[in-house]
Amino acid sequence: MNNPYLSVVIPLYNEEAAIDELYRQLTDALEAYGRPYEVIVADDGSTDGSFEKLRAIHERDPRWRVVRFRRNFGQTAGFVAGFHRARGEVVITIDADLQNDPADIPKLMAKIEEGYDIVSGWRVDRKDTFLTRKLPSMMANWLISRSTNVHLHDYGCSLKAYRADVVKNIHLYGELHRFIPAVAASYGVRVTEIPVNHRAREHGTSKYGITRTFRVILDLITVYFLLGYSTRPIQIFGGVGLASFAVGVFIGLYLTFVKFALGQDIGTRPLLLLAVLLILLGVQMIGMGLLGELIIRTYYESTNKPIYYVREELA
Repeated sequence: MNNPYLSVVIPLYNEEAAIDELYRQLTDALEAYGRPYEVIVADDGSTDGSFEKLRAIHERDPRWRVVRFRRNFGQTAGFVAGFHRARGEVVITIDADLQNDPADIPKLMAKIEEGYDIVSGWRVDRKDTFLTRKLPSMMANWLISRSTNVHLHDYGCSLKAYRADVVKNIHLYGELHRFIPAVAASYGVRVTEIPVNHRAREHGTSKYGITRTFRVILDLITVYFLLGYSTRPIQIFGGVGLASFAVGVFIGLYLTFVKFALGQDIGTRPLLLLAVLLILLGVQMIGMGLLGELIIRTYYESTNKPIYYVREELA
């Protein structure tokens, strides 16, 4: 147990009714796989009897480790707590509600052993309601794939396998856990996707609703900026600033022509205010870009954060 090969990370919130069956199915699947393993459950501030059941499991099976949060911090925090404590070479993530099938873990591991760094599950036949779960998920997956250029059918599936060195070098916050494949792909890791089984929920209720779609969109904007411009903010702020400045100057030149060549009064024209506004906005945006460059350089130099990631080295 000091050197497990697999670390299974499970964020959990109020899943008392599913825990015993989760333990049985997961134990059957992992023992059939035949490699040493550990299970790390992050109890995300459950208010039912989940923690007591987890304590009982831990006492009879020390391979199950439990982290109990003081309050509900969200699914991303649960994953991060598990990643920090994982000792295995490969980290498997899975939901606690039994909609993910533990029997699919060997299929994920087969792809890892082919040389992939991340294997993501794809719930082809998803057992959820169409309007509130499947349709928003389809839209979000399409948008994320187009924005990040990492094309997966199902970013929201929690059943994934990661090489430990990948997840331990990714810093997560907010609700960014679903974007791990996209963020990791920017480091040069190899990502693939396989179909997995998905089952209807039999215990408890879903902790997520359609409002999560809006949070995903906001998180996507953050990820898009981080992936594309985090090391070169001047390019996005400066680009917008130059465009705004150029349009303002063009309108200003037009009004100058109208004033002196045509002799018309421009003092009361809304275009004059628009020109001034666009020029000032352009100057501000360029200034923000320069400040962003200074902050980024200070950040990288003070934290010694690498600007490249090595897969392997022969020396």
